[in-house]
Amino acid sequence: MPVFNTTELLKKLTVDVQQIMKTTENIRGLDSAILNRQPATGKWSVAQVVEHLNSYNRYYLPEMEKALNDGIAKRMLFVPRFKSGWFGNYFTNMMLPKADGKIANKMNAPTDHVPAADLDAEKVIAEFVAGQQKMLQLLQASAKTDIGKLKVPISISRFIKLKLGDTFRFVIAHQKRHFVQLAKTLDAVQNDRAKAVA
Repeated sequence: MPVFNTTELLKKLTVDVQQIMKTTENIRGLDSAILNRQPATGKWSVAQVVEHLNSYNRYYLPEMEKALNDGIAKRMLFVPRFKSGWFGNYFTNMMLPKADGKIANKMNAPTDHVPAADLDAEKVIAEFVAGQQKMLQLLQASAKTDIGKLKVPISISRFIKLKLGDTFRFVIAHQKRHFVQLAKTLDAVQNDRAKAVA
């Protein structure tokens, strides 16, 4: 399993989250009709993609914070090297887009993470931005404890636990994956609208 310089890993994940936030801010001012428009029947709108990510943040952010607080309370010291676990590395690599930005393997979302079709886009995006701000706070706090020893149960089974470092890697990889989808969705609906106007 890969071994990371912990400080460099946390820095990279922080940059990934900041980039996601920047993209989110760019779509925040768009008309809600665009954000709620599905590019095709059965395909998610931009708002649905973001709401899907919110559904994961609602579970993982409190669980990660709980693990972090536990580590800090127990005075687990920061460890400069982080060794990924087998499951954590597998799930992260499964989620990450390829180097060329393409998504290799298509997956169906679990039922409880499938977003509704009619959403308040402004509210959905505001929740996501708040979640990303929380993620940045947790990454910063991770420099005070051992992200290799602390564990977080995954959302589909509390019996399977990932190292906190891998949980960050997985959740952020999942977001990067769906932001590729979000960009394609936005292109499709904006092109359709431009054709309709023309």
